[in-house]
Amino acid sequence: MSDSMVDADAFNAFEAAGWNEQSAGYDAFFGPVTTRVAGPLLDAAAVERGDRVLDVASGPGYVAALAAERGAAVLGVDVAESMIALARELQPELEFLHGDAEALPFPDASFEAVVANFLLLHLGRPERALAEFARVLAPGGRVALTVWDLPERARVIGVLVDALAEAGAAPPPELPVGPPFFRFSDEDEFARLLSGQGLQDVEVQTVAFAHHEADADELWSGLLGGTVRMAALVDGQTEVTQRRTREAFDRIVAPYEAGGRLELPVSVKLASGRKR
Repeated sequence: MSDSMVDADAFNAFEAAGWNEQSAGYDAFFGPVTTRVAGPLLDAAAVERGDRVLDVASGPGYVAALAAERGAAVLGVDVAESMIALARELQPELEFLHGDAEALPFPDASFEAVVANFLLLHLGRPERALAEFARVLAPGGRVALTVWDLPERARVIGVLVDALAEAGAAPPPELPVGPPFFRFSDEDEFARLLSGQGLQDVEVQTVAFAHHEADADELWSGLLGGTVRMAALVDGQTEVTQRRTREAFDRIVAPYEAGGRLELPVSVKLASGRKR
């Protein structure tokens, strides 16, 4: 997909509106998954007591809460008002503000660390966001970011990706064209994103673990209730294609049944770099 096909403004507006609707569903389903990555993310950013930390796309505030436990002075920003409200409810002692990752409302060199957990795949202009992260980062500070690995390794979402492909589901016309969802699952591409903004000592690592769900129904409901782009892709299909997708989904999920529940591999790419 060429960059000229991406309507970044329409895509960003679609994502922001979607997360305003899906905040509770994201917390319920993805909370147990994405919190598993919060520690490695803060480790990669070398977050220590007293550091000023910016958590971009903080969502329900999982990473911000852990950074505060480490003694950091953390500020969370998100583009979705309902996510900010949820974060303030769950972490009332912390500060969360409305903020656009592509135009952060902070002066240069404001933070010793900038972190973003699963943000990049929801941005129309990821390079612009990285430029902002580098701008607000103090000299010597670190950036750390995560994205999903390829669907064949990140099975917690990959099973639905495969089911949609098997059912022949095409993007509905009302779904704005965005960047490729798994662009930064490629380690070289992920590293180039950081080094392209002048960050040094760039590293990309893999964080892998297993996630459990009760059954295919719970997994299906969680994915549709806790995602934006994938949920819109399913909802935009005809009844026939939706039925084919669910049939394929159940068949693809079946091999992950173990001990009366599903055991799904999760794989995440984590990139980090240091400002000069």
